[in-house]
Amino acid sequence: MSDAIVHIVDDDAAMRDSLAFLLAAAGMKAEAHESAMAFLKALPGLSASCVVTDVRMPEMSGIDLLGRLHAERPGLPVIVMTGHGDIALAVQAMKLGAVDFIEKPFDDTVLIAAVESALGKTRELGLRDAERAEIIARLEQLSPRERQVLDGLVGGKPNKVIAFDLDISPRTVEVYRANVMTKMQAASLSQLVRMAIAAGIVPG
Repeated sequence: MSDAIVHIVDDDAAMRDSLAFLLAAAGMKAEAHESAMAFLKALPGLSASCVVTDVRMPEMSGIDLLGRLHAERPGLPVIVMTGHGDIALAVQAMKLGAVDFIEKPFDDTVLIAAVESALGKTRELGLRDAERAEIIARLEQLSPRERQVLDGLVGGKPNKVIAFDLDISPRTVEVYRANVMTKMQAASLSQLVRMAIAAGIVPG
C-alpha cells in the first residue's frame, strides 16, 4: 500500500489535519485539499488512489465533485463523509458512484477500514487495466487477415462462414485461427472470447 495516495478534500482545516495524521499512522500516504475546486485544479498532475471528501463544502459540494470525478477519472474510489442528518445526500452520493459513506463523528477504525477497502478496488482496477493493455498489445501483433478471422471467431461464426465471408478456404481459416490462438496466447476459444471482451472489441 506504500504507493497508494489518499486525497482528503475538506474545507475544515482541523479535519484535514486529523485525517492526514490518522492515515499516516496507518501507513498510508495522504494529501489534503482545502476545497473540491482546489483538488480538481491539481487533479491532472496527481497520482490518486482514493478520495475521501466531505459532502457539504462551499463553492462545490462533495456531490458535485463526485459527478466531475465520474467523468474525468472513472473508477477512482470515492468515500464521502456526511454530517448527522445527511443520509439523503449519502444515498445520492452512492448512486453517483461513491464506494462508501461515513457519518461524522466516526470511529477511526471505521474510516481506515473504508479506505483500505477502497484501495483494494484501486488495485483490482489497476490489475484489470494492466491485463487489458497486454491483450491490446497482442492484438496489435495480428495481421489484418488474422484480425478478420478473430472478429469472426468472437462473433460466434464457424470456420466455413468465416471462409465464405473472407472468400478464402476453410483450411486457410484454420491456419489463421491457429496463428491467432498462438499470438493471443489463448488456450481455448472461450479464453479468446474473454480476452476480446476485456479489450472492448466485443460487447460484454
